[in-house]
Amino acid sequence: MQFETKIALVVRDDLAVWQKLNVTAFLMSGVTGAAPEIMGEPYRDAAGNAALPLSVQPVIVLAADGPTLATIRRRCLEREVVPALYVEEMFATGHDAANRAVFAEQQPETAKLVGLGIRADRRVVDRITKGARMHP
Repeated sequence: MQFETKIALVVRDDLAVWQKLNVTAFLMSGVTGAAPEIMGEPYRDAAGNAALPLSVQPVIVLAADGPTLATIRRRCLEREVVPALYVEEMFATGHDAANRAVFAEQQPETAKLVGLGIRADRRVVDRITKGARMHP
């Protein structure tokens, strides 16, 4: 099945593994929060045990260096695609209000981005994420 939209998460390639996983989880929560219609039905195993629903749409996880992430964010701004963003300073916080406070201090041109997530028309996502590569 081909979707009209594409979900892409771009994570900075020089992060520690735990940071990459943390950023990926937070970014996907932002994408899902903005588009709850991507959530499927709850799962049930053969014994009838429930599991939470997952995204009905595949998610591509890409890697990029810092300058490429900044370019991708600029392309989002130019195309009015609102991304989920994670900046380096958020690793030092412990809750949502603190995350938003350190994020609010960032200028778009100089923010130390470590991750970005978007969902948009698949062709637009491909253009925006040009330069990123499949995550190893």
